[in-house]
Amino acid sequence: MKRKYDITLFSDRINYLLKTIPDVCIGLDVIVGFPGESESEFNETYNLLKSLNISYFHVFSYSERENTLSVKLPNKVNHIEKEKRSKLLHKLSEEKKEIFYRKFIGNELNVLFESKNKAGQIHGYTDNYIRVEVPYDKTYLNKIVKVKLIEFDKEKMLIKGKLLKYN
Repeated sequence: MKRKYDITLFSDRINYLLKTIPDVCIGLDVIVGFPGESESEFNETYNLLKSLNISYFHVFSYSERENTLSVKLPNKVNHIEKEKRSKLLHKLSEEKKEIFYRKFIGNELNVLFESKNKAGQIHGYTDNYIRVEVPYDKTYLNKIVKVKLIEFDKEKMLIKGKLLKYN
């Protein structure tokens, strides 16, 4: 894909971020099924992503766009293979997100609540992008509130919290 970096530089940058900002949430966009992507290249990508301390990733299947160079590339990856690779990376991303979230259980963090009432709950995010849920109260909307992170909810992919105080 004509990137101006290689695996070593990419890995070094990730590790530098983690060393500099230990609680940083690192999310990536990953494209699967780019023309010419072999199974071994996908496996190499998968293993690299698995080995790095990345918090999560957004996975996209390659799709052709008119007037791009990639349209003319040979060795297109078929739809079924792209879907299979996409599912593998989505699963890995969820595993990584769970590991990242669980590191913060028991911590007290500031949460900005932005969502409206969802089944008696309100959702927000910490400054390092951890999704948090607490019982709904309209006074929390668009406010930063100190919350103790209590437990991970795998089904909702978030942390349930206990409100401590307003900032």
